Amino acid sequence: MTAATITYHQERAERTRAQILRRAVDIASAEGLEGVSIGRLATELAMSKTGVFAHFGSKEDLQVAIVEMAGDVFVAEVVEPVQTSPRGIPLLSALLQSWLSYVERIVFRGGCFFAAASAEFDSRPGPVRDKIVELTKAWVVGLENEVKEAQRLNQLSRKADPHQVVFELHAFVQEANWAFKLFDDKTSFARARSAITRRIAAEQTGKPTDGRRTGE
Repeated sequence: MTAATITYHQERAERTRAQILRRAVDIASAEGLEGVSIGRLATELAMSKTGVFAHFGSKEDLQVAIVEMAGDVFVAEVVEPVQTSPRGIPLLSALLQSWLSYVERIVFRGGCFFAAASAEFDSRPGPVRDKIVELTKAWVVGLENEVKEAQRLNQLSRKADPHQVVFELHAFVQEANWAFKLFDDKTSFARARSAITRRIAAEQTGKPTDGRRTGE
């Protein structure tokens, strides 16, 4: 077998694995990680159970891989599109607006994947919960870092507690996701955007910089 043939088969396997996981993430967002089975994936993707199982060593491995795929989609849909925004308030606001858009556009039919997965596994220790914690914590810390950057740039009051500010901003988006999915309340997004704008404005110093670091 030539190197080119090996590469082809590897790339094909990676594409198949990604296809499986993308469908699995969509199911899990609406029905929970426990709602995903090898048999169901095989049926929906017109594959054999053996063909699906070959990509994962166990159900737990599959669930961890689903969470990782959901994280990749989140970064691609929420974080990457706004990375050119200036640091501080502009980027903080853009990240939150992008997150709302991700839910509003129904990227996953179950809404925010991590909101659903967190509720499902918050009291279930193990590798799946650990992966959910790792990725959601990274998101929260990223938002907190942007609040701190806004303080450094004199855009937000240095008296503001970044943890408290992000706790509230995070809650606004989660509430919008909940109201949209449970009540089909599309006005929840406008309410969340308004709440986010007011909360950030409440901490602004009135002396914002352009977001560039000293020396740039």
